[in-house]
Amino acid sequence: MKRYWAVIFLLLMVISQAGCAPPPKSGTSAQTGANLPGDGGRAVLSVNSKTRPTFRTIEQNGEELLEARGEVGRFGGTFNTSQIGDGPKTFNPWASTDATSSTLGGMMFSGLVNTDAYSGDVVPYLAKEVKLAPDKMTYTVTLRKGLKWSDGQPLTSKDVVFTWNEIIKAGLGNASQRDSVLVEGKFPEVKALDDLTIQFKTAKPFVPFMRNLGTSIAPEHILKSVVAKGNAAFSGFWGVSTAEKHPEQFVSCGMWLLDNYDPRLQVRFKRNPNFFMVDKKGQRLPYLDAYRMSFVGDMNNQELQFEQGKSDTYSVPGNFVSRLRGLKKPAYHLYNLGPTAGTTFLALNENTRKSPQGKPYVDPIKAAWFNDVNFRQAINHTINRNDIVANILKGVGAPLFTSESLASIYLNQSLAKGFTADPKYAKSLLQKSGFTWDTKGQLLDPKGHPVEFTLLTNSGNTEREAIGVNIKQDLAALGMKVNFKPIDFNVLIGSLQDGTWEAMIMGLTGDNLEPHSGVNVWRSDGSLHLFNQRRGVNGKPADLSDRLPWEKEIDTYFEQGAQTFDVAGRHAIYNQFQQVVYDQAPLIYLYSPLGIVAVRDHIHNFDPTPLEAFHNLEEIWLDQSPNN
Repeated sequence: MKRYWAVIFLLLMVISQAGCAPPPKSGTSAQTGANLPGDGGRAVLSVNSKTRPTFRTIEQNGEELLEARGEVGRFGGTFNTSQIGDGPKTFNPWASTDATSSTLGGMMFSGLVNTDAYSGDVVPYLAKEVKLAPDKMTYTVTLRKGLKWSDGQPLTSKDVVFTWNEIIKAGLGNASQRDSVLVEGKFPEVKALDDLTIQFKTAKPFVPFMRNLGTSIAPEHILKSVVAKGNAAFSGFWGVSTAEKHPEQFVSCGMWLLDNYDPRLQVRFKRNPNFFMVDKKGQRLPYLDAYRMSFVGDMNNQELQFEQGKSDTYSVPGNFVSRLRGLKKPAYHLYNLGPTAGTTFLALNENTRKSPQGKPYVDPIKAAWFNDVNFRQAINHTINRNDIVANILKGVGAPLFTSESLASIYLNQSLAKGFTADPKYAKSLLQKSGFTWDTKGQLLDPKGHPVEFTLLTNSGNTEREAIGVNIKQDLAALGMKVNFKPIDFNVLIGSLQDGTWEAMIMGLTGDNLEPHSGVNVWRSDGSLHLFNQRRGVNGKPADLSDRLPWEKEIDTYFEQGAQTFDVAGRHAIYNQFQQVVYDQAPLIYLYSPLGIVAVRDHIHNFDPTPLEAFHNLEEIWLDQSPNN
């Protein structure tokens, strides 16, 4: 399961009248393995969209359980994987602002709905049923009977109302979850009708809302006293120190319980015996005893973990595909899921405001450059994306020019092909804004200041490090001096949060089915409006009086798109949004990679789709025979 900052729920409507975008068509395949570079070694299998029977609810000992659809498997074993970096900053999924924290925190919790990765439809999860009234504003959610927290306490409507009204509405932890459900600044009304029934009501019809019901539900009996102490206490709760010393204090409603956390080395989860899914024999899932993620310093070490059999799966960067195809052991297959939902981009910090201490977030001289659309477009038209794809991704991807990924069903096709890098044209744009060059070719701004800035990315990600070197060289052709500086990922996130960075290469996971998932990035007061971050003071909303005209346009498009139920009408609106981003270049998009996944052959019930590889983790089982 995924969230937009890191791991987002890929959800579609459970009720046809909700009018959401169509799911991927059955039979649509990802790019075939024959088109991938390599040495003629191991084949890369393409992945097709497919259909499966709908989920069934079965009654067992007074409980309403969700029946999995895969073949009956065997119990036992540990699933091993790895992640680049030093590990999570928190295990609190409502306070997370980075991908690793969101992934690990989210593994312990479930939402009311989830995605059918085969069709893209929303399916009930903790909920047994979701009904949308004819007014298209009132949602009635009925929970499954017998839901339990991992400590044995019942999971009821009180937990749902608490999560929505006390955590999300208050903006506790990461306020992105609140941002994504506001309709013209109004939060939905949420109330319990009885122990198993909850009513949600939005201020106006709001197409994406059904997706937001996938938000993780929190245990009121554990967090109520913490929430009462305020945001600092809540954001610090279930942090890494607690995970290390007292993993037993974590209470879960997902398939996993925290078992052990060894800082900077690994985290281990164990199966939750109260998880609400069963197989076709009525046996409680998941099959796996445990899930372990090790933390590695860089991409080379991550590949080595897989090569040595220490990881069962590996998300393969483009520049490692050829290398991996030549491996003889361990026994495994490569799968091509097609273009990923994520985007990688170069961001320039346009923030002209001052911190509460009165210091500018960005040097005003540099902020003036970054706020000049000709300056941004000069960079945009100089970066050679074809070189990045050919030389760094080794052809396993394509140039990206839009805010929607190449796999998005809302991609503006007229913009997708973009343009060819043209430094000469870029220089003409700079001249329009009064930039000149000295006798040594150094770019000077209209006031004679030499153009020099620092470009950050996360160290250990050799792909982004190589891209940073490429961009530094490309921009040198314009006379710009770029100080490229890879830093620790957690330090990078800290710099992003305090607003003191100048330029940055980073990525965000996305949603190929719903552009509104990016509202926290694109709305002017969004918590991830990183290129021009506005912050409220003393609990007050952010001041929007300095919104730029094109920011206002984007705000309007997101409001219109969220309230338009007609699919073609939504597409037209989001096409206009992408055009504004294309013209203004607040984020300079670089490439769209292919999702290549290596999976060892002793993994069974692995059935990937273009939406997600391990969407059915509860059904995965390991062949633990000596030959495997």
